[in-house]
Amino acid sequence: MQARSHAAGGDARSTRAPKPDEIEEATDDARGRIRSTAYDLFCRHGVQSIGIDRIVAEAGVAKMTLYRHFRSKEDLVVAVLDLREELWINRWVIAESRRRAETPRGRLLVIFEMLDDWFRRADYEGCLFNNTLLEDHDPASPARLVSIVKRSHLKAFLRSLAEEAGARDPETLARQWQMLMSGAMMAGAEGDVDAALRARDVGALLLERELPAE
Repeated sequence: MQARSHAAGGDARSTRAPKPDEIEEATDDARGRIRSTAYDLFCRHGVQSIGIDRIVAEAGVAKMTLYRHFRSKEDLVVAVLDLREELWINRWVIAESRRRAETPRGRLLVIFEMLDDWFRRADYEGCLFNNTLLEDHDPASPARLVSIVKRSHLKAFLRSLAEEAGARDPETLARQWQMLMSGAMMAGAEGDVDAALRARDVGALLLERELPAE
């Protein structure tokens, strides 16, 4: 495996996405507490295994309060997926890759260094979008459809980096990059803490083939 690059800006790396209780606006009312609690439970245990009773108990609210803000568990799942996009895609993958690397090529590669940091944490929980797709096989399920949309938003960011880097086929490279990320996250869930660095090595070979020479 190739050695990791040194992130710009010193050693103060963010090794995971922020949590809802670290974002003031996410938990400042009953709706926020419910969504934050569900976020934590769904990320750690999956959507299917967590019921409304456990969510209201841990959020410290009445069941009627939950249904005042969310018409159903399905609506709550969609709200949690929206929050996951904001925290994991926007505030971590996009923001942290831009902070750690200056070039689009470097940002593509540094994503795997970020995943490497995340996989080595005791609280690594995997990708909620991927996990939801694996749990929910109903093609008309809102949770499944929203997860697909969220993954497409991540792919759009990867495609923008591929375009900026001068890739011959940005769409294909973005899809390949997302496949490497998803595979690494699954291997990380199996306990392979080096999975992200292995994926980075494969990614480096892809960039040699698909991008103009530096």
